[in-house]
Amino acid sequence: MSIPSTMRALRQTSLDGPQDLRLIPDAPVPAPGPGEILIRVAAAGVNFVDISQSRGTFAGGPQPPYVAGIEGAGEVAAVGEGVSSPEPGDHVIGVAIGGGAFAEYMLLPAAAALPIPAGWTDEQALGLVVNWPTALAALKPLGDLTAGQTVLIQAAAGGTGQAAVKMAKHYGATVIAAASPDKHETVRELGADHVIDSRAGDLAAEVLALTGGAGADLVLESSRGPALDAALAAAKRVTGRVIVYGLAGGEAAITNWDLVYKHQVHIIGLNIGILIRSAPHIFGEVMGELFGLLTAGVLGPAQPTTHDLSEGPKALTELEARATTGKLALTP
Repeated sequence: MSIPSTMRALRQTSLDGPQDLRLIPDAPVPAPGPGEILIRVAAAGVNFVDISQSRGTFAGGPQPPYVAGIEGAGEVAAVGEGVSSPEPGDHVIGVAIGGGAFAEYMLLPAAAALPIPAGWTDEQALGLVVNWPTALAALKPLGDLTAGQTVLIQAAAGGTGQAAVKMAKHYGATVIAAASPDKHETVRELGADHVIDSRAGDLAAEVLALTGGAGADLVLESSRGPALDAALAAAKRVTGRVIVYGLAGGEAAITNWDLVYKHQVHIIGLNIGILIRSAPHIFGEVMGELFGLLTAGVLGPAQPTTHDLSEGPKALTELEARATTGKLALTP
């Protein structure tokens, strides 16, 4: 494969948000170092991490100017020193927290690159290393979900939320899905038992009514700061678990007084990157279970909504405003 010296790329130029992404026609193509591979990006996943990095709220995130995007899928174009697998010509998907996916070529750690499942296109694999492991880790090793329990899934129509709905139903849970009204039919089709409006009314009161006053055994929370208080109020007292895996709408102010006198629940923070680094054995279990779900047909090829690389700022802005459904992808 002939590798050019320059490429199209979306460069983040400030920490003021995705509107300051700029399309660069002649960004340098990076060269793989030891343990790295260079892939020709066929599709790049759009994630809330990208928004967080663009606003400087992602701890340890890259500083502008940088080529944005953490999730990329495509064909291996070159490999660095010491890399025996994957090989040039293989199709893989992977994540680079430092960015680089919103471009025609990106670097990935060879050890973290997963092969594209047989019969899938590159873009159909988006979610395999970000959204789906996050949903599964939240439900199982951290959320300890078992059959017969009730789970509230916030942002249920998003990429992670949709995967969580499918998995939770597979594990025998009763699923309460929270989404905006225009997305209710989508989550119903995924198998949600109850669908409630995430933007109106008293969410906690609705969950308590649906559970006979008991509350949800497990809550998956990733949205606005004020929504965390509602999530805590919706969880079952003492034994309820709330997994917080994102802060797309800003930070929440929860005090120790709240936890002692208002919300007596378990709160667990999930960052999939930290999980990979600090508890690789748990992440290995998650990925093993995930491929089992793929084999069983619980999860299948994704069907992301695709945009040209030049439309990246618009796609990220819409995602930040919760105006999208399912997985988004940029195709360079």
